[in-house]
Amino acid sequence: MRARVRATATAVALAATLWGLTGCVTVHGETALVPATTPQEAERVLQEYAEVTNEAQAAYDPDRVGQVSRAALGEIQRSSLTAHQALAPDGDQNHTPFEFTDPAFHIPRQAAWPKFFVADTGVRVGDAETHWLLVFSRDAIDEEWKAAYRATVTPADIPEFTTDADGYVEALRGGEGEELLLDPGELGKAYTAYLQDGEGAGEVFADGAATTGRRETRADSASTATARHQWSDSPADPERFPALGLAVEDGSAWVFFTVHQHTRKTMAEGITPEVPELMRPLLEGEPKQSLTTSYLYTQLVDVPPAEAAEGEDERVSFLYQDSGLISAKGE
Repeated sequence: MRARVRATATAVALAATLWGLTGCVTVHGETALVPATTPQEAERVLQEYAEVTNEAQAAYDPDRVGQVSRAALGEIQRSSLTAHQALAPDGDQNHTPFEFTDPAFHIPRQAAWPKFFVADTGVRVGDAETHWLLVFSRDAIDEEWKAAYRATVTPADIPEFTTDADGYVEALRGGEGEELLLDPGELGKAYTAYLQDGEGAGEVFADGAATTGRRETRADSASTATARHQWSDSPADPERFPALGLAVEDGSAWVFFTVHQHTRKTMAEGITPEVPELMRPLLEGEPKQSLTTSYLYTQLVDVPPAEAAEGEDERVSFLYQDSGLISAKGE
């Protein structure tokens, strides 16, 4: 059974008390372990995200979405809306708004920044329903909460996150995963090294579409009769795109992290690269023979403990992966 962590009455009262002191405590020391937010504030932030994001999507307004999204999610949404706005300046005339259903919140106690919490919520769009984990973060007490990561998950797959006596979850950032197979801050470096040269194959990362499948696809399409493909992967800046996760009761952790992918497609002599319609608003230069694209990839992974029980899988497994085109350049 998955955990839907809701703060107890005691925790709510304690959070409200500490929240009133947070500005003083964190500004002067940033060492006190305090709740990242309150359930009431988390609910307000989630509803504001729905309202503003729906407005931004309906109007294809990249600036509007930036008011409630940041980091990789924010950049992906901004680029997508920029492209759509260029092609349809009047917005999406068929937009169907989404709404959140029965949200719960995983709120940690944290010292220092960034602070974050996770909204665990159903999502309804018309007659369709799905489920998201949305990570909201901020870097200072005077900043607004914004969504940094989003993953679509099956509610039954969400594990029991580690909680203290008051219902607060245990947060993990870079440098806070000494009991895991990989520290959250090392995931981007390890994953991109694996994609580039297979480092860690069979030892660190479990087989799957994001790992073995991706390397196989690249190998199969690296060279054709008409084009040559090259890939370059790199970990994301930990300051702009920090890895954020939650500890799980079994000793593992669910962690969100970001990486960059650059793809260069070079055509044979006399052949011009095709540019998809939605890519053109983000394109610089004229693709006479080559097209270079830059993507952000976000992923949610299950990182096992450093010493897993005998017979258990001791590799990092991918639970969700999404990507967004950020820029394109023709030459």
